[in-house]
Amino acid sequence: MSHPDPYGNTESRDWDRPAAPALPWPDTDLEPGPWRLGPAAHTHPADPDTYARPGAGPDAYAGPDTYSGPYPTTSRHHDGPGRYDGPPAGDRGRPDGPEHDGPWGEPARDDEYPTAQIAPVRDEPTGQIPAVRDEPASEPPAGRRGPGRRRASAERPPTTAPKTSRAGRNLPAAIGVGVALGAAVVVPLFFFRPAFLAVLAAAVGIGIWEMARAVRRSGAHPPLAPLVAGGVITVGLAWYAGPDALCLGLLVTVLGTMIWRLGDGPGNYQRDLTAATLIAVYVPFLAGFAAMLAAAPGDGALRVLVTLAAVVLSDTGGYAAGVSFGKHPMAPTISPKKSWEGFAGSVTAAAAGSAALLWALFDVAPWWGALFGMAISVSAVLGDLAESMIKRDLGVKDMSNLLPGHGGLMDRLDSILFAVPVAYLLLAVFVPVVS
Repeated sequence: MSHPDPYGNTESRDWDRPAAPALPWPDTDLEPGPWRLGPAAHTHPADPDTYARPGAGPDAYAGPDTYSGPYPTTSRHHDGPGRYDGPPAGDRGRPDGPEHDGPWGEPARDDEYPTAQIAPVRDEPTGQIPAVRDEPASEPPAGRRGPGRRRASAERPPTTAPKTSRAGRNLPAAIGVGVALGAAVVVPLFFFRPAFLAVLAAAVGIGIWEMARAVRRSGAHPPLAPLVAGGVITVGLAWYAGPDALCLGLLVTVLGTMIWRLGDGPGNYQRDLTAATLIAVYVPFLAGFAAMLAAAPGDGALRVLVTLAAVVLSDTGGYAAGVSFGKHPMAPTISPKKSWEGFAGSVTAAAAGSAALLWALFDVAPWWGALFGMAISVSAVLGDLAESMIKRDLGVKDMSNLLPGHGGLMDRLDSILFAVPVAYLLLAVFVPVVS
């Protein structure tokens, strides 16, 4: 007896059985057989056979007799080939019956599931897979050290960076370089004075090179050759002819730079000429006053000596007081490490030392000597701040790395260049030059 249609239609339906679909790939290793879903397959209580295809409802069973209609789902409950009577009575009303396999109630086709005949991949037990062991890192060959830091041992201590002071300097290197510079100035000054002019000209040339190199960061390109040549000429004119020749040398340097720069075209001409004028005034013009101090007849060497001593005392006193007592910044946006306590130490040390030196060497009253020291100290601090402001504007820490512990030569000449004009004027008043 045929079962009624689950949707209420009792008439049996006959279709011609279509040809079996071909496999989508030419694989001859696969043998047709009963389709299985693996361990998740459901079985009918009356029939141990599994479902005919994956995804089919529990009403489709695979048995020895297959359904001859177009639906891939087969049932043992049919009246003969080509006739389907619906699911068994106990399976009626299931939403996943044979007519609910495809979308919108359409029956699914066999060729929609080409991989259903392939046995499912089963998870193999991981116990049979050997565990992955961490291989030891390869050791470098004996006698060769790999990249990285040097290994410390009892006989060889670890490498450490050189310690710097609170002022940001390598103090031993700074002291050694300072002593060498002092010897390079004092020895020719007292034993062969024309050699001091050569040392001064070399210092001016190096200072011009450092300044021209630094201002290029701002986009300015002052011509180096006329600046160096004009700077050396300016110092020589000051040495031999005095203040008027010094001003003439500055004028020649600026005019020569203007003419030289014309050869590079009009691009950035004003910027380059402004930078060149700044360098010409800052380095050779101010250094010319040191040449005039040393060229004074009779006591020129002593005038340079007391000026340099006042600058050194100012720097030393400011450093000691700033490291020991510095708490109030003097100009935090220009030089954060300078403090008012350090400035007081600079003025005090320079005033005391200059009072003693001028009284001993020139027989000048101590209060005039103290005034000289205070003026030199203030001008030296201003010169240091001026160069710090230039470096801040250019975005550089040092003018160069020529001197260990000091930076560039201009980092040492900054306070001296502002101090020598003040010293020249005050000594001309306190100790008139005797021709």
